[in-house]
Amino acid sequence: MSETGLKKKNGKKKKRILRRILWTLALLVILAGAGLYTWAKLKDQYTVTYDEYTATTGTISNSLSFSGNLALRNSQTCTAAGNATVRNVYVKEGDSVKKGDRLVRLSTGTTFTADFDGKVNQVSVENGDEVSSGAALVQIADFEHMQVSFRVDEYDIGDVQVGERCTVTATATEKVFESTVESINYISSSTGNVAYYTATAHVDVDGEVYPGMQVTVTIPQEEAADVVILKAEALSFTLENQAFVYKMKEDQSLEEVQVQVGVSNGNYVEIKSGLESGEKVYTVSETKEDSLTSLFAGMFGQQRFNRQNGRQSNRQNGEGSNWQGQNGGPGGDMPSRPDGSSSGGSAPGGNGGGR
Repeated sequence: MSETGLKKKNGKKKKRILRRILWTLALLVILAGAGLYTWAKLKDQYTVTYDEYTATTGTISNSLSFSGNLALRNSQTCTAAGNATVRNVYVKEGDSVKKGDRLVRLSTGTTFTADFDGKVNQVSVENGDEVSSGAALVQIADFEHMQVSFRVDEYDIGDVQVGERCTVTATATEKVFESTVESINYISSSTGNVAYYTATAHVDVDGEVYPGMQVTVTIPQEEAADVVILKAEALSFTLENQAFVYKMKEDQSLEEVQVQVGVSNGNYVEIKSGLESGEKVYTVSETKEDSLTSLFAGMFGQQRFNRQNGRQSNRQNGEGSNWQGQNGGPGGDMPSRPDGSSSGGSAPGGNGGGR
């Protein structure tokens, strides 16, 4: 091959190599651009929102509540023992009577009197009426001293005792009356999977409350006064049922702090140790991500804090704070760890007790 032909061949080879290099560089530029775009989109899509709660000082108590209906304790209906004529009716409906007061007299010589203090509820006859055996004549009732029976399931029966103080609240009138548990029938009358027992409370009422009305019987249990309290939803629990909260450190990262809990009413819980009044804690309220963004959460996740005063903090990679005037405040789901995973456990009451 001549020298000229050899030069041409080498020139074509160099051009092919150069084109390959240019194509490779162009591909790398395209891939780099796509990577940067994906990075930015993933960074925008992954957001963990935290709710802020503040511990306060207050009084907390819990109680057991049961539903029931008012019923008469004393009721008397006078009935004819045989065929007779009504000679005298001494009362009318609505009259108040004392024990021993005359109510009605029949031609047979029978005179009915009141067995207790009460009110005439119904008069079914008049003077001169002919009545037959079993006919109702006059009915009286004691509308001031009534009772309520309520069912207690097998899980609560151990916490209900005869003589225990309780309150009875009429649903319709919202009137509240003090009472005590009068009796408990410990023979279960239920046939299902859960056993129920019947308890009875006597209650003294005033006007506008009548037999048959629905009431709520409330039995106080525990109370703690002037203690540190916290919203129950601000607590998290380990698999061993140890309660803890998340506090923010100076560098704005969150740390797990164990607390001892006491009395709980389902809404608030007493904090015996680990948290002071005025301190703020945080829980995860919302995590936005998909299956891909979750892989990169540790590298460039965005964190947002909902403040109780309605202000909101956005924090990326633990660097600085950017306060925005957006509405926040308590809310969210079951308390979770900062990475969005469940911390285990259940309702307040672990490691320190409390209902």
